[in-house]
Amino acid sequence: MPNLGERLYKLRKDKKLSQEEVAEKLNVTRQTISKWETDQSLPDFDKVVPLCELYAITPDELFIELKRKETSKDNEFAIDLEERLKTSKKAKGIAISVVLYFLGVVWLMISIPVMNMNPIVASALFLLICGLSTSLIIYVCIRYKKIKTSKETEADKLRNQISNVVAIIVTIIYLIISFKTMAWHLTWIIWVIFGLFEEILKLIFMLRSYKDEK
Repeated sequence: MPNLGERLYKLRKDKKLSQEEVAEKLNVTRQTISKWETDQSLPDFDKVVPLCELYAITPDELFIELKRKETSKDNEFAIDLEERLKTSKKAKGIAISVVLYFLGVVWLMISIPVMNMNPIVASALFLLICGLSTSLIIYVCIRYKKIKTSKETEADKLRNQISNVVAIIVTIIYLIISFKTMAWHLTWIIWVIFGLFEEILKLIFMLRSYKDEK
């Protein structure tokens, strides 16, 4: 969208007038017209009406584009700032969720063999931690959802492809280990690790997107 100087230049060209001709009609110097058209200065108040009459427009029509441009810039800045804040908060929320998942796994590893805690109680606390972490992820993803650009959509496709490949590998590993050991009550932890991988992968792509926006 043109600024005021560009608009004055275009209006003069549309009228097929030279800077000297406009300067003569407005009783100013050619250098003054040049400064107006290069945004080095603004037309004096008493020159606005004659200038508009010369170009057959109203003062509102002369400045409306400039006003729209400034409003558009302000709106774009506000939207961009809001999206950056959303991305930052979402990244922090997912990071906290990943830490909670790790704490849950650590808790499960030490509570029963090291602390001799009742397996049912230890497992219940582990599931509680996982539930809190999952709830936090769902909350931040809904609360700070943003409109995806085509670039982000491509990044999501890449992330999903990676996740699908890893899911197949994890499934094969899970089945092999489970059938060999018959410890189905323990091998489900593999899926917890896979869930952690998924969240870490999301966090990496999100931070990468946030870095690119900067």
